[in-house]
Amino acid sequence: MNGLINGNELWKTYKLDSTEVHALRGLNITVGEGEFVSIMGPSGSGKSTLLNMIGGLDNPTKGDLFIDGKDISRMSEGELTRMRAEKIGFIFQTFNLLPALTVRDNVEFPMRNLNGSKKMNKSSRIKKAEECIEIVGLGDRMDYLPAKLSGGERQRVAVARALVNNPKFILADEPTGNLDSESTENIINLLHEVNQNETTVIMVTHDAETTKNTRIMKIRDGKIAE
Repeated sequence: MNGLINGNELWKTYKLDSTEVHALRGLNITVGEGEFVSIMGPSGSGKSTLLNMIGGLDNPTKGDLFIDGKDISRMSEGELTRMRAEKIGFIFQTFNLLPALTVRDNVEFPMRNLNGSKKMNKSSRIKKAEECIEIVGLGDRMDYLPAKLSGGERQRVAVARALVNNPKFILADEPTGNLDSESTENIINLLHEVNQNETTVIMVTHDAETTKNTRIMKIRDGKIAE
């Protein structure tokens, strides 16, 4: 085991009526600590399926997947929930912010799921949330609701939320897909800053411009393309 993430012969098969659809076909993947990996490929190639699997949101039909040395396919739902809360930060194309919560409360929200030594009281959670909001340059927007923010600002909130639990790695699924060119550049620069602080970043993207200074992994028909 020589990586933070190790997938061996990963298959994902879905049944549609009487037809089997293979989203992943014996895919192998290793991602080391501190890497920035960009996953590219045509629509339907298996990119998001792979990301969901690494995030513990989906299980392989066949194959082994180890995250930080642990086989996640053997984890209970409770163990998976804890792993997601403690080790992974998620960033989605559609932001996935809670519309009735302020920026501060959206960023604080993931810390409510922490247990054991990572558990914090509310004042500590608020302080940490505010620190992460400052990092993404939105210190003057803490009391705003998401509807009052631009698309780029909402995605910066999503980055702050992904950072707040000090994850081992961040999974970003088309994080700039809904943004203009200036906001795209800002978000990619933020992700590189996060990566320079030794947080692993795995990003699915269609935009080759966003993959500079990253390791590019191309997927086609459910396999790593040569």
